[in-house]
Amino acid sequence: MKNTRQLVAQCMEAAGGHGMPLPSISASSSMVNTLLDTGALDEDSFLANLATGLQLPWIQLPAPDSADAPELKRLMPARVALKHRLLPLGLVVEEGKTHKKITIATCDPFDLVARQSVARDVDAAVRWCVAPRKRLLTALRDFYGVGADVFDEILRGREVDVADFEQRDEANVIDADDDEEATVVKFVNQIIREALEQHATDIHVEPMEDTLRLRYRIDGRLRELPVPENIKALQQSVLARLKVMAKLDIAERRLPQDGRINLQIGAQFIDVRVATIPSVEGESISLRLLGQEKFTLDRLRLEADLRREVEVLLKKPNGIVLITGPTGSGMSTTLYTFLSQLNTEHRRIVTIEDPVEHKLPGVVQIAVKPEINLTFAVGLRSILRGDPNVVMVGEMRDVETAEIAIRAALTGHLVFSTLHTNDALGGITRLIDMGVEPFLVASSVRAFFAQRLVRVLCPECREVEPNPQDKLRELKHTGPITGTIYHAHEGGCEKCRHTGYRGRMSIYEVIRVTAAMGELITRRAPHNELLQQGIKDGYRFMREYGVRKIMQGLTSVEEVLSVTVAEHER
Repeated sequence: MKNTRQLVAQCMEAAGGHGMPLPSISASSSMVNTLLDTGALDEDSFLANLATGLQLPWIQLPAPDSADAPELKRLMPARVALKHRLLPLGLVVEEGKTHKKITIATCDPFDLVARQSVARDVDAAVRWCVAPRKRLLTALRDFYGVGADVFDEILRGREVDVADFEQRDEANVIDADDDEEATVVKFVNQIIREALEQHATDIHVEPMEDTLRLRYRIDGRLRELPVPENIKALQQSVLARLKVMAKLDIAERRLPQDGRINLQIGAQFIDVRVATIPSVEGESISLRLLGQEKFTLDRLRLEADLRREVEVLLKKPNGIVLITGPTGSGMSTTLYTFLSQLNTEHRRIVTIEDPVEHKLPGVVQIAVKPEINLTFAVGLRSILRGDPNVVMVGEMRDVETAEIAIRAALTGHLVFSTLHTNDALGGITRLIDMGVEPFLVASSVRAFFAQRLVRVLCPECREVEPNPQDKLRELKHTGPITGTIYHAHEGGCEKCRHTGYRGRMSIYEVIRVTAAMGELITRRAPHNELLQQGIKDGYRFMREYGVRKIMQGLTSVEEVLSVTVAEHER
């Protein structure tokens, strides 16, 4: 015991833990994790020194031998590996012997309970090594798949019946400490919890011919999750559980369905939109995760001049502000931010949306229901009879909705809505093509905002671009460089999940409908004249806005290139 304490103390000193108290070794299985959980030690340095002191191999990036994967999973069940954080790396047959020796990585070489479990459940000689804790946990999930320990327990138990969990569903509370019983409920909860931990915005559960594919959308990119083998056996139970949570008809598998799940995880409440799509391999289910977000102008990271322009528009007593862009470009977030700035006790704000994505305190929000003829146009008429100051229409889909919104703007209401166009200037053309009279567009619309989402560079691992001028030429930018240009580190780091990016932000372009612009719109001026007038009024292309964000070190050239086009390509 004395030698062990001395070794741990020396490793703590080497890892920068000067003056830290040494925890009791009476519960030796948790000693290392207790030290690392303090956050005061450099984990890699501490564990590397510990491995050297114990004369164990130190493995920086543990990765199991893919050729031995089936045998490794058979020898080391998921329930054992994930419970004790043990990763099987490979198998060898020593010369002159018939028994195999398995290499197992651990982040706590003093965990006696884990060693006893391995001795009892693993039918092979063991060669121990030490690996970094965070990378070990990631490798474990990638090797066995999300929820593999629960899945393993389910398959070892009785066959799952949907009725077993259908009646138990009450508040959809996901507890951090789930029941010991291994059920499909716990398996689904684990999928959702991990999605939230990785800051995913969507979960896609997609039946394939021989598996059930799980994908998370993180920072706008879909990432496929490793799943346990034979997960296809639980396909119907997993899909049924999700439908039960969303209060959908579990017997209906031929038609699309929409629902919502209100989740509670500790003190956090999550609103989940659920959509099912029937496919030839079974129902595909998509979940949109909507947290209780704070919508502030600071969160939009607006440039100073654009922020001033937004603040001026929000002070207008009437008119229409339109946000344009494709689906998934962050338009709803911008709209909610604008409404949040206006949400005071002196203003009555009413919205009609399809669907209501976020609930705003103090705002009357209406969900479109076509099945009972509650459309945007019908709802908007009712809203105008309810004495609103500010109106938000989720989307202008037809001329009837657009004309009612315009009349609302002309009679003293401030109206916000969205249009699906490629750029800000395209909003003018879109409204006229829908059948709105040009003079109504000119007299009612205050501004067209176009936006796209780009990923934000990870501040922990971003790298300085060695040839910034050459990079910016790809964006057709030949002006001076006013800041440091960065690019994403290949392979990223642990904090950005090895992508090089962490989070997203919007880039914008804005067309203000000035008096001169209004005259051009009224006489149906061609696109080039509208563009030239917009430039005179201060219009800046989205790509130029993106370049400014690049020079601030927030995003990369590749990201801006992926969502914008050059002026001559429009």
